[in-house]
Formats: sequence, C-alpha cells, structure tokens
Amino acid sequence: MKNLTLLSAIVIATISGLVFQTMQPASALTWKWNYSGSGIEAIGTFTTDNTPDDLGFYHIVAITGTRNRETITGLQPVGTPIPGNEPFDVDNLVSLNTHQLTGDGFGYSTSGGNYSNPFFASFLPTPSYLEVISAPPLTPGFENFGTEDSELPISFSATIITVHEPTSILSLLALATLGAPSAFKRNKPSKLTEKKLEKLS
Repeated sequence: MKNLTLLSAIVIATISGLVFQTMQPASALTWKWNYSGSGIEAIGTFTTDNTPDDLGFYHIVAITGTRNRETITGLQPVGTPIPGNEPFDVDNLVSLNTHQLTGDGFGYSTSGGNYSNPFFASFLPTPSYLEVISAPPLTPGFENFGTEDSELPISFSATIITVHEPTSILSLLALATLGAPSAFKRNKPSKLTEKKLEKLS
C-alpha cells in the first residue's frame, strides 16, 4: 500500500510539472531565408521571437547559413552597425509583409572576416533590397568604402518553416494515465511469486 501511495505521489508530481512546463507559450519561430544578386548567393535560417510588433516585424535572435560558401558566424547586435558601415545601425527585424526588411535591416559576420547588412532601400527611385558588404581592412565609416566593399541590389525572401509549440497538456495526461496502471502492475507480485510465498507459509 505504501508503494502505491508513493507511486501515486510521484505520478501526480510528474504530471503537475509537465503541465506547468507546457503551459508556457511558444517562445520561438524558425524561418528559412535567402537572397541573391550579382555574384551574391546567401541562404540560411533565422530564429525569431514568436510575437510580431505593431508593424508585423519579428525580432531575429539567431542566424545560421552561408554567404558565397562562407559560413555565417554571428548576428550583429541590435543598435550597432556592421564594422565599416558606421553609423548605420541594424535592427534585426523580419516580417511576412510585402517589404520583409526595414531600412536598417539585419547584420551578420562570416568566416571570411566579412560583414553583411541586407536592408530595404525605400529611398531608391524604385524601392528594393540592397546588401552592404564590408570586408577587411574594415576602415570605420561608410564614407571610407574601399574597392573590397560593396552595396549591391539583391532579391530577398524569408518564410516561417517551424512554429515551436508546447506539447498538448491533454496528450501528456493521457500518456501519464496509461503509464500509471503499468507502474502499479509492476509493483504487484507475479503469480509465480505468489505461489512461492504460499508454499513458504
């Protein structure tokens, strides 16, 4: 009886823990993104928060991928410019709107020591996406762009591919309910054990 009481307490505590954990809202979305232009090919994934702002933009919190076969090594912090493109800060926002990036765009570094800042250039006669590339020696200031740097037109696209949702509470309860009798059964002596006990008594 003590074993049953203890097991019941464990099952209830486990179910309670799972329920409270799964009551938390989804915390992230995964996106696939890509862009291309003359001599440019970039592709990868974003992780964003799951709640858009009033304008429909999601905050990018992580990035993976490649640009021209160079591995993306990091996301540029919000409110800072990629090195060599000062003073243009990135905001790391993306949306499902017609214009998916803002005028600040997102920034990242690559394994080749380069930095990229794709953004939406609303100031152009025909608004479109541009990518600023800043390459070593990374002289501070956009006015100091060298022949190693560039600002070129690109086509950009991003779509949500995964919504991270909590597991269904009802599913967990059902599994726990099915598992409890099995646990109780394992604590009950088998028929063979019962017969041995009878002979001993």
